[in-house]
Amino acid sequence: MRFIKLFYPACLILVMLLLIVQGVQASQNPEVPDEPVKIGLLIPDNKSNAARNGAEMAIRKANENDGFNGRQFQLIIRSMEGPWGTGSKEAVDLIFEEKVWAIMGSHDGRNAHIVEQVATKARIVFLSAWSGDPTLSQAFVPWYFSCVPNDLQQASALIGEIYNKRETSKIAIVSDNDYDSKMASGSFVKKAKIAGKPEPLQIFYNNSSQDFNDMLDKINAVDISCIILFGQPSASLKIIQQIRQRKMNLPVYGSLLVQGEKELQDEELRDYEGTILVTQGDWLSSKCLSFQEEFQRIYGTKPGIVAAFAYDGMNLIIEAIKNAGLDREKIQKSLAKIHYDGITGVIQFDDKGNRVGVPGLMQIKNGIPVDTGVY
Repeated sequence: MRFIKLFYPACLILVMLLLIVQGVQASQNPEVPDEPVKIGLLIPDNKSNAARNGAEMAIRKANENDGFNGRQFQLIIRSMEGPWGTGSKEAVDLIFEEKVWAIMGSHDGRNAHIVEQVATKARIVFLSAWSGDPTLSQAFVPWYFSCVPNDLQQASALIGEIYNKRETSKIAIVSDNDYDSKMASGSFVKKAKIAGKPEPLQIFYNNSSQDFNDMLDKINAVDISCIILFGQPSASLKIIQQIRQRKMNLPVYGSLLVQGEKELQDEELRDYEGTILVTQGDWLSSKCLSFQEEFQRIYGTKPGIVAAFAYDGMNLIIEAIKNAGLDREKIQKSLAKIHYDGITGVIQFDDKGNRVGVPGLMQIKNGIPVDTGVY
């Protein structure tokens, strides 16, 4: 932890130095007629195909519809794989070398903070399409937007369902030690405290854990009424499987993190039977079903929530560019007032760049995700 506290400011200083060395303001990006209109995408690593495919699909459809005044949109992808802070170098490269008009990120909150700093200094839009870290908008910079409901908004949906609708108060929240997971679970505790709800039992586990029986014994010992999962998909699935194996009659809830990179496959959905998960948009609507069918036809797999947010996020940037033209400040202003009806529902932003509204919840019934409503 001490290393992170020291390393984080060092990365920010490095970012600032890199920007100074460039010796130019990114907002002065010259427009070259007939060249592609470039948009940057930052992904966690080269195996992160969901966000890549979702963004590519949006770019392809835009180009089929005449692009930007006859000019093609071009997606420039950079992986943030490597030591923490690599994202700063990749963001600088996208802005000054590739001369992109906007950046979308589908990665964790720690790296999103670094990219946000770069984008702010360079005066270019940074749209987050995955991290739910609510502190990203607390800097109140006009260049940051998120098309994903943040952790506090997700907490509101879960609190409305668990405490208010189902009148459950004996809750255990289970999280791994990943930055995003701890931020999400901490946001739930904070939101519950503000609402005057009973404090939940908090349990953390190691990401490498395979056996969660000791943890489940602890939960059994204190007469818990339900569990909320804030961990990554693989461990969350194992926890649910072990709950079922032990025949524990406990309702299970999960944040967006539980769904992760890919669409839950049919065999996994059987394991998730009865589980209630945070969601965004109506996945059984004709628009969503059409998106899923086209995505599967192109990529051979069903799209998950990461792909859906990437698709919507890239379409938001494309729409803003079409409305504003190739001027970074006008693109920012266009996004700030946009009203877009996407796969994940209607998207608008508040004055801090947060997506407006509270997400919905879906329950897995007979292997099918069924919306339970918005709270």
